[in-house]
Parts: sequence; structure tokens; C-alpha cells
Amino acid sequence: MAIPLVPLSPCLLVSLSPCLLVPLSPCPLVPLSPCPLVPLSPCPLVPLSRCPLVPLSPCPLVPLSPSVMSLSPFDLLDLSFRSLRSNPLRSALTCVGVFMGVAAVSATLQVGSISRAVIAQQLAERGAPRVTVYPQWEPGSPVIQLRLEDMKYLRQRLVGLQAISAFNWAGSTPTVFQDKESNPSMSPVSPDFLLTSGKSVVAGRFFTPEDFASYRPVVVIDQFLADKLFKGQSPVGQRIYAAQRPYIVLGVMPTRLDEQEPPEGQILVPMSFYNALKGSSNIGSIQVRPYKLEDVEELSNQAKELLKQRFPGGNFVAWNNVEDILQQQQTLELASRGLAVVGVISLLVGGVGIANIMIASVTERTSEIGLRRALGATQSEIMLQFILEAALLSLMGGIVAIGVVHGLTVVVTGVFELPYQFEVKTAALALGSALVVGVAAGFAPGLRASQLDPVQALRSK
Repeated sequence: MAIPLVPLSPCLLVSLSPCLLVPLSPCPLVPLSPCPLVPLSPCPLVPLSRCPLVPLSPCPLVPLSPSVMSLSPFDLLDLSFRSLRSNPLRSALTCVGVFMGVAAVSATLQVGSISRAVIAQQLAERGAPRVTVYPQWEPGSPVIQLRLEDMKYLRQRLVGLQAISAFNWAGSTPTVFQDKESNPSMSPVSPDFLLTSGKSVVAGRFFTPEDFASYRPVVVIDQFLADKLFKGQSPVGQRIYAAQRPYIVLGVMPTRLDEQEPPEGQILVPMSFYNALKGSSNIGSIQVRPYKLEDVEELSNQAKELLKQRFPGGNFVAWNNVEDILQQQQTLELASRGLAVVGVISLLVGGVGIANIMIASVTERTSEIGLRRALGATQSEIMLQFILEAALLSLMGGIVAIGVVHGLTVVVTGVFELPYQFEVKTAALALGSALVVGVAAGFAPGLRASQLDPVQALRSK
């Protein structure tokens, strides 16, 4: 019996969906038996031409493109959380390594922040960092008296100089205001004294160039002397007697301690007036202030060498008011570096621990990875999930570490009365280091998981 010639067009009774999960079974009305007149295509899928009566629309149950099955970022994050919660003990132990590393890094940053605050507080009490240079007489050496010309000589040659001024010490001076007496020290100064010392005037004003040029008998006193002589009254414009000579008070400056001694009060007088009164041009000493605290020693050496060149055979002494602060700063820097090394090592150990856990997780979840790939998950989604899991472990350990270190810092600073203020940038830096470690630790396991063959992964046990 001859077989009728039937074109291989889509049958109207059979829905021809391109869905891979719906096999194209032969139509009962169109048997796909071999026929010498109708050669079959060698393609096992039998490619079908489009028919205007039966459009090849995508199957509503099984999408054609794998991108349609992609997970949203929130779903991927939720999936990562579920995976970590499936084994809470292992996740908690993995966070311990990151906790130790972030705690060490955060403690290092806190130590540096507190040390800077302590140094700033000490400088506020002592004034600006400065070097005082003065001649030292020794048997057989010439007698040297510094003058204003010597100060100008240093101003033109010193490198890193912010300010320079002259300062002399006239000794304790009996001072009287009405029926009140005191015995403060008197110090003749040059115009730039406030800039060099870092002091300021809290009431009234400081000396002007006219005060120096006109040799006016005016003074500026400190707060301790003002409280002792005036007992709450305003001292500005009042007349006091120092060494039985009248002076008009122009201003008041705060009392600051340069040495561990109780204050006795201080009187500043224009250098020009004092030298004219004494008939001398000696300025006593020269004070220089650097731009940076670390440059104090360098500026001190420069000043001594220049004065030795100007006065051959002379000996000079340089003294700074922050020597002990510099020693404290060096000690704290060494401690911070040691803690930083410990923190870096702890972070690396924590990162290695996370990487090991992620590699073990890839081995345990091989079948899951193959199933997800078969259902349409992309390689980037698989890799991103493992990176997210590692980053979440690091963030959890880092957040707990920052909270613990902050609490301990508050307790310690409260007991020892140290200045402390929580800094967001410090916490962000510590947490950022933990996040970097987590991403780096999860990258290699995630890449390995994404490159698994889906067929082989599904066959694994």
C-alpha cells in the first residue's frame, strides 16, 4: 500500500511548543515513519518550519531563556542567609577568626586616636611646641648676649620655621594692686610672642607695634594673677605697681603650665620698654616654633648650629617644652604598630578559615549546585552566592568586634580619665578591612563552584 505524501507541517491538533520539557511526540494523524519520498532531517529535534496557523510561542510554564530564571539580589541574599543558618555552629566558629582580626585592627585605630587626643590635650595645657635657645657660659668661653639682630639672623635662615620671638626672664617681681600683693615673674617679650607660644588673650588685647615703638609702660598678665589681685573685677585698664613702677594692664591671657610646678602668676612687658629701662640690648633667649611637632628636634639643631657659626667658640643650649610628649608619642606609635601587625595576622588567619569553610561547603553542596545549574542558574550567580556567604561571615564577625572594642574602650577611658570619642571613619575602616578579607576568601571557592559541570554535579552523591 502506498503511503500518502504528507508534508511535515505542524499538526493543528498538536501544540508544538519549543519547551524542552515537553517532548514532541508523533502526531497520530501524521505518522513519522520513514518514507522514501519524505526524507527525514538528520537533526534529532526535527526542525519545524513556522506555520501561520500554529505560532511557535514560548511555553508559559517553562521559559526559553535562562535569564528569566535569574534570582534577584534580595533572593540571592536570602539564599545565602539560609545556607549559613543551616549550620550555625560552623558559621559562628568561622566568625571567631574574623572577630579577632577586626578587634585587633579596631583596637589599633582606637589607641592611635586616643594618643592623638592625649597629646593635643597636653599641648593645649603647655602651649605650642617650641624651642628656646640661649647662650651657656663656660670657663674660658666668651660671654655672649643675644640681640634682636640675632633673632632676625635666625628668621632668615631657619627651615621649617613658623614663628620666632624673643623672651627674657626678669625674675620674681613684687606686684601690688591697692591692698593686694603677689610675687609673679616678669618676662620681657617681642611682638610675635603669642604666635610663638601659642597663647591667646582672653580679655583686653596684646601689645601693638606702637606699644613697642613708643616704649609704653603696659603689661599683660595671666589669669592666675588677675584672680589673685582683682578678685572678680576686670583688670583691663587698671594700674598696678610692679617693682614700685606703675603699669597699665592691657589684657589677660590664660595660665598654662610648662613645668610641673604650681603657678605663681606672670607679667609680660614689652621688650623695648624693659631694655630701655635697664639700659641693655640683651634679649635673653630666642624662641622658635616649628610647623610640625615632629620637627622640634630638627629645628633645635638648626638653631644651635647657626648661632655657633655666628658666635665662634660659643656654647648654646636648646630646650623644648614637648620632649616628654615626643617620647610618649614614640612609645604609642610602637605600640600601635605592634597591634597593627597582630591585627593583620589575625585577619589573614580569619580569611584562611573562611576560605577553608567555603571550599568544604562547595564539596558538600555539589549536587545542589548541579541542580541549580540545570534549572537555569548562571555561573555568576553561583559564584556570587559563595562570595556573599563569605562576606556575610566577615561582616558579622566585624560588627561584633567593633561593638566589643567600643564598649571596652569606653570602660577603660572612663577609669583612666582619657579623652575618647567614637569615630565613624575608624569603625568604617575596620569593617572595610573585614569585608575585603571576606570577599577575597570567598572568591576562589565561588569560582570553583561556578565552573562545576552540571551533569557531573548532579551525579555526585
